[in-house]
Amino acid sequence: MDKTITEHGERLAVSPLSASSPLRVVALGGGHGLYASLAALKHVTSELTAVVTVADDGGSSGKLREEMGVLPPGDLRMALSALCDDSEWGRTWASVMQHRFKHPTSPETFSLENHALGNLLIVSLWELLGDPIAGLDWAGSLLGARGRVLPMSLTPLVISGEVREGEHPGKGLTTVTGQAKLAKAGNIETVRLEPADADACDEAIEAIDTADWVILGPGSWYTSVLPHLLLPQTRRAIERSSARTCVVMNLELASDETTGLDARDHLMVLKNYAPDLQLDAIIADPIAVADRESFEKTASSFGATVRWAAVHERNNPFVHDSLKLGATYRDLFAE
Repeated sequence: MDKTITEHGERLAVSPLSASSPLRVVALGGGHGLYASLAALKHVTSELTAVVTVADDGGSSGKLREEMGVLPPGDLRMALSALCDDSEWGRTWASVMQHRFKHPTSPETFSLENHALGNLLIVSLWELLGDPIAGLDWAGSLLGARGRVLPMSLTPLVISGEVREGEHPGKGLTTVTGQAKLAKAGNIETVRLEPADADACDEAIEAIDTADWVILGPGSWYTSVLPHLLLPQTRRAIERSSARTCVVMNLELASDETTGLDARDHLMVLKNYAPDLQLDAIIADPIAVADRESFEKTASSFGATVRWAAVHERNNPFVHDSLKLGATYRDLFAE
């Protein structure tokens, strides 16, 4: 059934492309940004693979990673939740996966405090099966997920960066280690992954190699989007793939980690770390780009055409509307 929305009297339908030959789409990112992209893409194609960052070290994920030596499950959980079907079963399981335990009176002594049930479920499957990929596939089957979720690497990664203390680039630099800290640091000059030579997930590389479209973003630019280009095998796979490639811009540019960066600067961050990256399209909402001419010029340096589309929620300009973004994806893929 088509999903529809109505805004200012205009009816917008999101319908899948031809079911006889669904496009193979790979979406790369992490956290809330990837969630938004997957929630839109699941309405457009049934051949969908999410490749998720594994550098999170905060909250429930950070505790499980530190105490059990596992991949941080949080962003993987969110991707699975985003792919749940829009049925009562799917919506219920999505809520179950996202549920966090909260003690009503003594949170400081409650061992499950702030743990997401979905994180515990995923780690349980990993322990029982001894295989992170199989565990995620089983979780996806349980949820009825409309796509597959894969980690970008089977090695838990650490992201760090050089952060300047003042306004002058290159001066007063401090090293900040860990995704949770770096995401709040601001004034980021450089970013790196450790180990730098970590292997990418084989299944993720295979998905990129056989994709029709590769989608990068939206999401936290330095800690969710950029890491996929920092991992050498993944970057090379994107660069050599015959798939068409699209970047989805953020709606909120003034986050803690991208303080002072405009839309064009966001693109230049990608260019600095992946100078050979070629793009076919960039989806951008006009409300988030002050200088369209400069932005389009920078986009053309990637070989990309900017697709301007109002993809924000009507009552929240900083949140992607899954149906509007889905309709934009559908129209882009149909060209």
